[in-house]
Amino acid sequence: MEEQAAKQVKCLIWDLDRTLWEGVLSEGGSTALREGVRETLAELDRRGILLSIASKNEAAPAMKVLKDLGIDDLFLCPQISWDDKAVSVQRIMELLNLKPEAIAFIDDNPFERDAVQYQHPKVRVYDENAVPGLLSLPEFTPRFITPDSAARRHMYQTDLLRQQAKQTFTGSSEEFLKTLQIHVAVKRVTEDDLQRVEELTIRTHQLNATGYTYSYDELVELTHSPRHIFLVCSMHDRYGDNGKVGLLLLEHTSEEVMTLKLLIVSCRVMSYGIGSALLAYAMQLSHRLGKKLHAEFFQTEHNRIMYITYKMAGFEEIEENGDQLLLSYAGEEVPTPPAYIIWDTSEAEA
Repeated sequence: MEEQAAKQVKCLIWDLDRTLWEGVLSEGGSTALREGVRETLAELDRRGILLSIASKNEAAPAMKVLKDLGIDDLFLCPQISWDDKAVSVQRIMELLNLKPEAIAFIDDNPFERDAVQYQHPKVRVYDENAVPGLLSLPEFTPRFITPDSAARRHMYQTDLLRQQAKQTFTGSSEEFLKTLQIHVAVKRVTEDDLQRVEELTIRTHQLNATGYTYSYDELVELTHSPRHIFLVCSMHDRYGDNGKVGLLLLEHTSEEVMTLKLLIVSCRVMSYGIGSALLAYAMQLSHRLGKKLHAEFFQTEHNRIMYITYKMAGFEEIEENGDQLLLSYAGEEVPTPPAYIIWDTSEAEA
């Protein structure tokens, strides 16, 4: 078990003129795709790497070209305007809820690349000549391509629809969440789940209580360990299936104590209370077993929201070793998951 920095690119942002296609649209140049671009786009999409656009162009003509080329649906939140590209990159990060180190940017213009990297030092930049070799680079090569990976773009597209619906909803946040008809199913992790489980530990940084990752062999051992309860949760709602979005790893530390070793929730569903719901389930489980619940927390650059989640749930610090904390539930009441979640734990407790 080790802490791992973010290495994989989660979203590649494309320039259009002389990068995605051959010429300059506003000058009447050729809009034929550059050699290898179509195949690269399709394969990145299959690998679960999101695609977007930051281009200085008129939006309507550019989107028409993308539609005529049959690739417009591949790009999430395209930013096509005369704004600075660093501003466009920032908008994309905010709309997709991604950190700069998860973003890559490709552009033929060295000034634009430098400007983006100056404003966003952790964004990786590439020139247009990198296209033929992109698919062989490790940052674009996930270890596994799971069903969740291949469906990632569609999951983000449905989430953008949820966000649009929320903006026009006139009631409270909880009332809106009730309209989503959120179903969460929790079950024991099996070896069939492990590729997605490993992917979650590697890709998730904001909603990861420890920042730890486990090797595939360690994950296999945990599925068979009598000292551990290893759970994965899936989520769907009226907009569609979000796939496997959360992990819980609990350890029988002693006769009196159960320790929450891992609590991870995909950033895609951070606004739906899934983290608090999983934590409430862990608290219920430890209560039924007659054990006190402890939780490990390791502070990273991005995961302070998880510390706040623990504190709001009633956890207090009992040990501290640098950034490593051990928390303990100090309350007496056993919480329940939010009422707007339709909860299924039958496979977790079978």
